[in-house]
Amino acid sequence: MKLNARFIARVRVVAAGLSLIALCIIGRLYLLQIMNGAEYSARADAQFIQPQTPLTDRDAIYFTDKNGNQILAATLKSGFTLAVNPAKISDAGALYTALAPLLSQYGVAVAQSDFMAKAQKAGSQYQVVADHLDASLGTAIQKLQLPGVILADDRWRYYPGGSLAAQEIGFVAYNGDSQEGRYGLEQYYQQTLSHTADDLYANFFVELFGGVKGALEGQPQTGDVVTTIEPSVQTELERDLAAYMAQWHPAVAGGIIMDPKTGAIYAMAVNPTFDLNDFGAQQNPAIYANPLVESVYEMGSIIKPLTMAAGIDSGAITPDETYNDTGCITVDTKPVCNYDLRARGVIPMQQILSQSLNVGASFIATQMGQNTMRDYFLNHYDLGQQTGIDMPGELSGLTSTLKSAHQVDYDTASFGQGMAITPVETIRALATLANGGYLVTPHFAQAIHYDTGITQTLAWPTQGPVLKPQTTTDVSRMLTTVVDTVLAGGKVKLEHYSIAAKTGTGQIVNHDTGSYYTDRYLHSYFGYLPSYDAKFIILLFAYEPVGAPYASETWSDIFSSLTKFLINYYNVPPDR
Repeated sequence: MKLNARFIARVRVVAAGLSLIALCIIGRLYLLQIMNGAEYSARADAQFIQPQTPLTDRDAIYFTDKNGNQILAATLKSGFTLAVNPAKISDAGALYTALAPLLSQYGVAVAQSDFMAKAQKAGSQYQVVADHLDASLGTAIQKLQLPGVILADDRWRYYPGGSLAAQEIGFVAYNGDSQEGRYGLEQYYQQTLSHTADDLYANFFVELFGGVKGALEGQPQTGDVVTTIEPSVQTELERDLAAYMAQWHPAVAGGIIMDPKTGAIYAMAVNPTFDLNDFGAQQNPAIYANPLVESVYEMGSIIKPLTMAAGIDSGAITPDETYNDTGCITVDTKPVCNYDLRARGVIPMQQILSQSLNVGASFIATQMGQNTMRDYFLNHYDLGQQTGIDMPGELSGLTSTLKSAHQVDYDTASFGQGMAITPVETIRALATLANGGYLVTPHFAQAIHYDTGITQTLAWPTQGPVLKPQTTTDVSRMLTTVVDTVLAGGKVKLEHYSIAAKTGTGQIVNHDTGSYYTDRYLHSYFGYLPSYDAKFIILLFAYEPVGAPYASETWSDIFSSLTKFLINYYNVPPDR
């Protein structure tokens, strides 16, 4: 009996093992033949006709709307490449006459001289005339049954939004002999999105168990990238930047809308921009780069709230104390002055933010001392360090002046001059005021849908707290007072919503002379709402706008429009 029981137990174990293997095989077959069937079909097609592009497969990038719906931002589009075989063409002119009206109907321009040169090329049997043709055009050409005409299957990267989030999405282009992600998320997540040539002809059992083995060993897995970019918010920001460009004509303008508590970026935009589906039309490749991540600027007075917070948090000052504002002071033989050179006398800390007083920010820097200010700016706010955003080419800020022995360097840094940082570095630091004192990681990707069918939700690091909660409440109250009492003559204030905000007008360095221009400025503007439970933080900047000296003149209407849009679009409840 015991022997029989052992035998039955062994049979059951073997049967269970075989059943598990069968389930794995069935599951993998489903993945290969059903879920990835189109991919393998395209690879098979590529064996018969020389493909115009090796882009047989690449996973997608998605936007995510406010309801959690995923909307394609980057995908593959299928169609045809039109080619000709000169050896089979007896009358190239007649062939062009037959094709030209149909191509023109679909918006495809082929010069007659170029067509004739290819159609009459001696010794050739394959000349590409046009690629990336719509499937319906391919079908129409096929119906003509023209001798010498070749239609080959084609696949290419397609961006349904056109120019939407262009610098953030990036594009796919040749890098040597291969096509790879260039710029933006396409480049940053190249390994995740791209199926390499090694994937093309794998042994069945390697395909069967490779995904599981790779996951267990921590090897890179391919899949779709799901972003936090909200397409309606992105569209609104880009529309507002375009309006700003038309009115104030800066060299460049940009903006970021982020969740200050998580670092999730709802929108990031730059103007000038370009169409991702026609990126090759650009004459200046510098337009592909993202200055919000890849360029540094002296951000001006939007740094003053960080100085105020460091002073309060360190105990160097209190929110209610006063100082004597003399309009100008001399520090290390150099003048430090308010923007209008006017003295205010004995005034409270609030006025440093309300009137944007450089002498007041310098007072806080002096009260803190060099070591304390250096510690807060470099170690608490991490200025001068990369944020870790999932974008290629991120620069670190230039903050060497905060390691200087000269007090004037600390005084100028206290109001945003003398140190140059990226806009994304700036919004990360300012978000500490909006989220209770934590340093978040700005990011776009929130999840990866792996080709194996597994979805991984991404976790992004948070540091802190780097400021006491009471400090952030105090500074939020002060910034709300700025909006309620002085900013843009009260145009930004909303009766039922608290908003904390500050403008910045930074001077721009003339690198030929080493001094500042007297007629060129960087206009910045930041704010968050609601003030004491912020759901959004906004940063706007423009380099060399024309026609107004102060940021409050150029950015207030745009900022006000964006805050109202976010409140209405997300149905934010009133907080006062």
